[in-house]
Amino acid sequence: MGGLPFRCPIRVRWGEVDAQGVVFNPNYFLYADVAATEFFRAIGVITGSHPDVGQSYVVDAHGQFHASARFDDLLDVEVSVARVGRSSYALTVQIRCDDQTLTTIALTYVRAVEGKAVPLSDDFRAILVDLEPPGI
Repeated sequence: MGGLPFRCPIRVRWGEVDAQGVVFNPNYFLYADVAATEFFRAIGVITGSHPDVGQSYVVDAHGQFHASARFDDLLDVEVSVARVGRSSYALTVQIRCDDQTLTTIALTYVRAVEGKAVPLSDDFRAILVDLEPPGI
């Protein structure tokens, strides 16, 4: 992938919209979580051989809403590595429909064991650093 965003298509379902047919805002965070899981699967770290993923917890999530999705829209959800630290990493999730950015979500994860931050494993960190954009 080499720093390019991972893409995950998601179709808006009836139960995700309000009475006007517009996606209820918290569902964008659900879309981000689904796409992040698929991103981890695509880079091969969802397996038990990389405990970092199972020990990583979202400690900060925020979104900027630009436009709305509607029932039955096909969303293009892009995930990219924004930053890799010692015990944390951040993903940026762009949710688009028909080339229009609807929502930008930032997710920060910390690897923790028994409630305490621990360094990312060398192999997991190397995978993420390889996907981190240059200049970060």
